[in-house]
Amino acid sequence: MFCYQCEQTAKGEGCEKIGVCGKQPDVAALQDLLVHALQGLGIVAHEGRKVGVKRADADAFVCEALFSTLTNVDFDPERFKPLIEQAVKYREEVRSEVKAAGGAAEFDAPETNFEPAPSLDGMIRQGEEHGLLNDKETDTDKRSLKHTLLFGLKGISAYADHARILGQTDDSIYAFLHESMAALARTDLSLEDWLSLVLRCGEANLKTMEILDKANTGAYGDPVPTEVPLGPKKGKAILISGHDLKDLEDLLKQTEGKGINIYTHGEMLPTHGYPKLKAYPHFYGHYGTAWQNQHKEFSAFPGAILMTTNCLMRPQEKYRDNLFTTGLVGWPEIKHVKNGDFGPVVEKALEMPGFTEDVQDKTVMVGFGHNAVMSVADKVIDLVKSKKIRHFFLVAGCDGAKPGRNYYTEFVEKVPKDCVVMTLACGKFRFFDKDLGDIEGLPRLLDIGQCNDSYSAIQIAVALSKAFGVGVNELPLSMILSWYEQKAVAILLTLLYLGIQDIRLGPSLPAFTSPNVLQVLVDKFNIKPITTPDEDLKAILG
Repeated sequence: MFCYQCEQTAKGEGCEKIGVCGKQPDVAALQDLLVHALQGLGIVAHEGRKVGVKRADADAFVCEALFSTLTNVDFDPERFKPLIEQAVKYREEVRSEVKAAGGAAEFDAPETNFEPAPSLDGMIRQGEEHGLLNDKETDTDKRSLKHTLLFGLKGISAYADHARILGQTDDSIYAFLHESMAALARTDLSLEDWLSLVLRCGEANLKTMEILDKANTGAYGDPVPTEVPLGPKKGKAILISGHDLKDLEDLLKQTEGKGINIYTHGEMLPTHGYPKLKAYPHFYGHYGTAWQNQHKEFSAFPGAILMTTNCLMRPQEKYRDNLFTTGLVGWPEIKHVKNGDFGPVVEKALEMPGFTEDVQDKTVMVGFGHNAVMSVADKVIDLVKSKKIRHFFLVAGCDGAKPGRNYYTEFVEKVPKDCVVMTLACGKFRFFDKDLGDIEGLPRLLDIGQCNDSYSAIQIAVALSKAFGVGVNELPLSMILSWYEQKAVAILLTLLYLGIQDIRLGPSLPAFTSPNVLQVLVDKFNIKPITTPDEDLKAILG
């Protein structure tokens, strides 16, 4: 196997024996084979669009299939076999429709004629021939951009899948996914072609995050500032982790009146700010911190646990019987619940002891999405003009277990008191419970939401730039970002597409970025690695 799609990849170079995330070589091979099959579908579907052939079911499938290959999503080899077979089935169905419509139906690309082996073992052997190191592109810099594109597409697919679940789609996103998957099978594109596709990936992700924002707020209302308790309440309990709002809503409905309190974990924390979700009285509080601490936190949780999207780690024996997966998440021998039926989760919660007493602890504030922040825009502008707010910092991104992430805690602690920190995604768990105080009633720490809510941060920046009559790069705003997996790659590409300068990125730079490609990013966007909090603050504030 070879995988280097996440920040924690072995030695900063690539996982070759087993994934640092826990991914086994068989799963890595099957994921590579699934991508290979999706390239074949992409070639045919891209051709189909030229003659008016579109398949909504195939579009949705591509997002689900790519999403399943993200870091920490699906570790179950048995679940990849039907995905690979379905990709080929869709390819042939679309090919027939394209031929009937007068389009090209025969291709030289082997991806369009690939046939999966009948057995799982056979598929694993096939997958070993189609890994990242088997890429037909031999130019190091082109390969770097190709893999950057692939990982960005995986991030887009995750966001597009979340949006579709809540009824929001955009055909241009699916068209770009097919076009790009088709491009990944080519060897005739120039370095400039690949760079253009990478930036277009950022553009497509901006559209994807826009429809996801519309999906979330349309279904559950615009988030509002909300105080969330961190201490548990006496009673039966279910912990829900991941990102999926629809799963949370279904769980809340199915636990009404059953004496079970629902707690969020990890990236589900911001869901407490949505009016239609917080209306459920048994939607109580937040438990734990970021995804990489789940072994300790899940072991101590006295109720059932539901994983809804990515962020799953190898389950420990102590809580394996209490853990459930749903959607695209999977681990061998862990109970998987389908179709939004969380009855088994509820039954397990009722069997377990729950919390035996109320525990008083800190509270945290969530719900500072773009609508909430811009509702006090006049006050923010006045505070900036009166020099009571000197600077804004967006300290955001993914958390992880790799050393070096304490930088973000120290950075936030050292931000001067006349500056505001905005944050989103699970990177905030390095400092989410810090009391930074306020500036004339405006909290100095503003939780914008999940990584899925990055569109809110962009909208805030754009609105402020319009209010001050300057470009975003001229605002007193600095972006201090951490990354871990492929959704972060897609977000970074969006920022680059928007022309955002001077991004500081850490805790380490992507292994899939070649030195020459990195130099292009430095020259064009002045992107730079984090150093130390003191040095970076001095460079930014003087």
